[in-house]
Amino acid sequence: MKLHLSKLLYLVCLFSTSAFAKDRLEIYKDFDLGTEITLMTTVKVDPNMEEVYLAGLAQSWVKAVKLQKKLGFIKDWKVLGSDFPLSGDFNLILITTFENSADLEPSKKKYMAFMDAWGKENNEQSKELSAKYPEVRTLTGEYALREVIFK
Repeated sequence: MKLHLSKLLYLVCLFSTSAFAKDRLEIYKDFDLGTEITLMTTVKVDPNMEEVYLAGLAQSWVKAVKLQKKLGFIKDWKVLGSDFPLSGDFNLILITTFENSADLEPSKKKYMAFMDAWGKENNEQSKELSAKYPEVRTLTGEYALREVIFK
C-alpha cells in the first residue's frame, strides 16, 4: 500500500505534536529558577559614535560598576558590543549581575558607602558625561533576568 505525500505529512505532524510531549512544565519539578539576577540594558549607539560613547561610559558607568564590585555590592558586570553595529534594535548591552534579588533592595548603608568611595568629583563628572549621552545613543530596553535551569 502506497502512502500519499499528504498522508505522510499528516502522520509526521500527528506524531510531533504535544499529544506525545508534555505541553507544560512545572516549576521546581521540571525546572528551577536561579537566584542570580542579571540586569541588562540594551543601547542603540548612533553610527560612528561608538568610541565617543564608550569613552564616556568608561569614565562613568564602568568606573561605578568596578567600584560596586570592589565593595561587594554586585557579583559582576560586562559590556557587550555587536559585530554588526548597524543592524537590529541595539548594538551594545550593559550587564550587571547580582548574587540574588535581595542585593537589589534599597539600602541607605550601601548607598552611603558607595557615595563615600565614589566621591564628589566622580559624581560631578558622571553627571556631566551622562547628560551628553542622549546625543549619541538611545536606550532601547531594560531587563531583569533570571536563569531557567532545566532538570
